[in-house]
Amino acid sequence: MVTFTEKESLKRALSTYKNADASAKNNHRVGFVPTMGALHEGHLSLVKKALTENDLVVVSIFVNPTQFDNQNDLNKYPRTLEKDLSILEEVSEDIFIYTPSVSDIYGDNITSSKYAFGSLENEMEGKHRQGHFDGVGTVLSRLFDIIKPNRAYFGQKDYQQLQIVKKLVALENIPVDVIGCPIVREENGVAMSSRNKRLNDKQFEDATIIYKVLSEIREKFSSHSIEELNHLVAERFLQNPSVELEYFEIADENTLKTATTKDSSISYRAFIAAFVGDIRLIDNMPLN
Repeated sequence: MVTFTEKESLKRALSTYKNADASAKNNHRVGFVPTMGALHEGHLSLVKKALTENDLVVVSIFVNPTQFDNQNDLNKYPRTLEKDLSILEEVSEDIFIYTPSVSDIYGDNITSSKYAFGSLENEMEGKHRQGHFDGVGTVLSRLFDIIKPNRAYFGQKDYQQLQIVKKLVALENIPVDVIGCPIVREENGVAMSSRNKRLNDKQFEDATIIYKVLSEIREKFSSHSIEELNHLVAERFLQNPSVELEYFEIADENTLKTATTKDSSISYRAFIAAFVGDIRLIDNMPLN
């Protein structure tokens, strides 16, 4: 395991690795797992999958300022670099870790590029977090350019982000396979997230309402209309005022367009964003 703090040293090391043996060039597959740190088992599941499918894995740890629309949220985002490095060291030696500074990624211009993500950016997270996906696209475009991976791995907890990344790769013609991986959950059903570290014991238990509601919606999806399911969700959160619902959507998995009626030819997914105190959590679940 080797840690890099500057992109130029990482690029040199990757170039040396890929060109070490010209005859084995096709075997020098590089997998990439971008993270913002505060690693948990969800992140590690991505790293472990990447290790099984590539010869070398690069893990980035970078809290990207341009994807936060709330400065307070950025300031409070958990940063546990030493612990993260220790965790990764236990996983494998075949890992490069990239922990850049903001200036190493952005120089003196900490701004986002503008992307034409189409309808994908106007749904759910796009409605509630202005500029978020431009920030995500900007940092990933730069990271892809630095690392030039064969495959990149993302968790389905951020399902809309996963679709955005696929769109980014198509828009910029980036030669990388984007791999979506299943949500990893805590024992109580809460989707693993770096933000969970900010929850106290009561909040952590309160947060289970998100998973319980999604599970109930999946169970009742075939027998209830979407309007009935929307009312049910609103009622469940009114009964649990310790968690404030920001949005609930049933949407087409591919377009992320909000559904008002059901079509048997479409795969649907339910999405929730909610606040437990001042901590914002998201989750989703396939329905059919």
